[in-house]
Amino acid sequence: QVQLVESGGGSVQAGGSLRLSCAASGGTFVRYAMGWFRQAPGKEREFVASISWSGGVTTYAGPVKGRFIISRDNAKNTVYLQMNSLKPEETAVYYCAARPDSGILWNAWGQGTQVTVSS
Repeated sequence: QVQLVESGGGSVQAGGSLRLSCAASGGTFVRYAMGWFRQAPGKEREFVASISWSGGVTTYAGPVKGRFIISRDNAKNTVYLQMNSLKPEETAVYYCAARPDSGILWNAWGQGTQVTVSS
């Protein structure tokens, strides 16, 4: 089972940028598709973006398309989420997740990193 640790969260003003990182260990990183999710206070966890094991296929939630970029470095066992033009409503805990590349369920999760966007 892969273990995931996020970093890079913090506070930023609306319109600003942050880059989240997620370091994986304990598994074969290249066998996993990776994803980012977020959970705002009082709301359910929602999908943000995902990337295939090779990095060749990326998927984004509608609200972040064109502003967020997911990428991965398999040599470093790390996945990134570049977030640009951040909005106050995107304040949330951001989670990294992994699933077998041929699978459906996200079965490994990080502890989350807080992102706060002020207006």
